[in-house]
Amino acid sequence: MAVILNVRAVVRGYRLTPTIAQALIELFDEHVATVHSRTRISAKAISIKTQEHRVRAICGALVELREGGFALASPWNLRRKHVEWLIRRWVDAKQSGGTIENKLTYLRTLTGWMNKERMVGTLADYVDRKANGLVRSYVAETDKSWSGNGINAAEKIAEIAKTCPRVAVQLKLQAAFGLRIGESFLLRPVEAVKDAEMLGITRGTKGGRDREVPIEEKIAVLEEAARLANPLTGSTIPADRTLKQWVDRYKTVLRKHGVNKKGLGVTSHGLRHQYLQELYEKTSGVPAPVKLAGIHPDRELHAEAIRRVVEAAGHSRVTKANAYLSTFARQKRLAKPSSAIEEAIKALEAAGGNKTHAAAALGISRQALYRLLESPPH
Repeated sequence: MAVILNVRAVVRGYRLTPTIAQALIELFDEHVATVHSRTRISAKAISIKTQEHRVRAICGALVELREGGFALASPWNLRRKHVEWLIRRWVDAKQSGGTIENKLTYLRTLTGWMNKERMVGTLADYVDRKANGLVRSYVAETDKSWSGNGINAAEKIAEIAKTCPRVAVQLKLQAAFGLRIGESFLLRPVEAVKDAEMLGITRGTKGGRDREVPIEEKIAVLEEAARLANPLTGSTIPADRTLKQWVDRYKTVLRKHGVNKKGLGVTSHGLRHQYLQELYEKTSGVPAPVKLAGIHPDRELHAEAIRRVVEAAGHSRVTKANAYLSTFARQKRLAKPSSAIEEAIKALEAAGGNKTHAAAALGISRQALYRLLESPPH
């Protein structure tokens, strides 16, 4: 049986009118655990975490509308003008493109429940993402792994262990099995070992997608985690702290040791990048594109490596691998010297803005000219 969120408790935590709150509760009761996607149909319920994000985002948006002077009597009164107002508010508040897109996804879900499928578009339907600095890239352009930034993970984690062994062992779990931060917190090492070969990742996963990853020779990390496990919960979060308190403690310890963007230039999430990059290289026989080795693998080996990376990462789409590995095409584009861009601009000016003529003068296709002009400056 699917776990359903206690929506009443969440909704009543927001300053909504009784009429709106009741209408939302009725909608949530019927739909909150169901998958809502234009491209995917599934009978499987979404995770309790995603349900909560969904409810909080929708309630938060309606509160913002009320604060903005819109006296909606019911969520059924939501109109395009309200969505447009919210987007202007979020853009003016300098929220990231990814954050706004997520909020729009939840609003799109709500309007879908009300059979108003086309009311909410994507962010690009309302604003020029590039002009507003809201472009969201799903392809890595820089190496976020610890090794790619000159950091020896084993040595740094050993240093952190002197401050807090539990934070250190959670970092080891992330490095050894490619876990997300939350997954490393909630992993129950004794329970998660399925057999001598596979580790089951079932807690804290994104979208409730369970997966298994090979243990290989990393059993020592699991044994250490088991020794530090809370006897009540089985996870490595100590008994005297809630998850939220542990997150704060975790961040404090990492900040002390410089593991952040301002310090060493990496986050603990970089250990997941490192694991997946190493998996790609082990499978394909060549370094990941983001490593800038300039070596291309056999096409079939590349496809198999991507498949394994996506599977190990717990994603459902092949393109998600690009966020960790980059692509050979993106790295090739980034490596183009700025002089090529300057030549393209000059050719375009000489052609009076005619891209077809400018491309012909440069001896490249019009599509190649577009890609060149869109390349970030060096």
